[in-house]
Amino acid sequence: MRWNREQDGWPNFTWDESKLKDFEAKFLSQSGMLIGASKHCSEEEKIQLTIEHMTSEALKSSEIEGEYLNRDSVQSSIRKNLGLQTDKRRAQPAEEGIAEMMVGLYRHFDEPLSHKMLYEWHKLLTRGRQDLNDIGRYRTHPDPMQVISGPLHKPKVHFEAPPSEQVKKEMHAFIKWYAKTAPNGSNSLPALTRTGIAHLYFVCIHPFEDGNGRIGRAIAEKSLSECVKQPVLIALSETIQRNCKAYYDALEKNNKRLDITPWLLYFAETILEAQAYTQGQVDFLIGKAKLYERIKSQLNARQQKAIDRIFEEGLDGFKGGLSADNYMKITGAVRATATRDLQGLVEMGALTKTGELKGTRYWLNI
Repeated sequence: MRWNREQDGWPNFTWDESKLKDFEAKFLSQSGMLIGASKHCSEEEKIQLTIEHMTSEALKSSEIEGEYLNRDSVQSSIRKNLGLQTDKRRAQPAEEGIAEMMVGLYRHFDEPLSHKMLYEWHKLLTRGRQDLNDIGRYRTHPDPMQVISGPLHKPKVHFEAPPSEQVKKEMHAFIKWYAKTAPNGSNSLPALTRTGIAHLYFVCIHPFEDGNGRIGRAIAEKSLSECVKQPVLIALSETIQRNCKAYYDALEKNNKRLDITPWLLYFAETILEAQAYTQGQVDFLIGKAKLYERIKSQLNARQQKAIDRIFEEGLDGFKGGLSADNYMKITGAVRATATRDLQGLVEMGALTKTGELKGTRYWLNI
């Protein structure tokens, strides 16, 4: 079967608007709820949420491509780029680069997309790389740009992008389309529709030698931010990373067709799931503040340390809950003291308890 770029009509994608209508309405509704909820957070909590979001998205977007970065180093670099106090931790070039890109995306989401912007993103993502010929520019190599898997002697080709000599022409058309479909453009599109097309369209061109997936997801976040007129803090890459197979399957199924309704439905569902996760993070921060306000004066030093440590795990918390053994490791308490402390936390309403004996687990009560 011919690739979508080889078919008559490329790059004029088609889709069923009626199937996306409810998704678009829900996205706008949830965006309003998220903005409203965040107003209940303090400035310090908003900064914390922003840093955590950018750190997680940087890590997860890289993990989707099989690259694993150090969380503390990425977060320290993000804080540095935001002008905040850091622990002076030394970061690797890749960690510094993606941190700078995430902060730039957050601060300058409303600047027009351009070749220059994409080149700069690519330079940052590939900082420290010595194995690429084309850094900060579109690919020039004569070999086919293929997405493949399987053994070297019998590879499976999932997609083949346009030849390098066609890339500049394709990217001129892409950037022109992106501007036209913006909220104030001559052919504006609804938020989820535009974002889904932008991501697929860019990835199908695959203009860079490496880093296309990460830049494609950055374009998706930029598109959503433009549509709601402020930086979106949604866990898009984190949500995709949880089920990478579904993401790659959806891309592969839609690189051979111009009717991309299935892709847009998949991507819309993914964005709404990511949005709901971020809403949970905001609720978690609000709940955390309320819990501390209620119990802080009642905590001893060990209990304070344990509660702080649980909150560090974020929305997902300790997998399987907090056990007495966990508490002992965190605080250094002996078993009898740990049991007494944990019971005290339950009585003051900080934790809830499930199970019995060795199966006893404790959970934040927020």
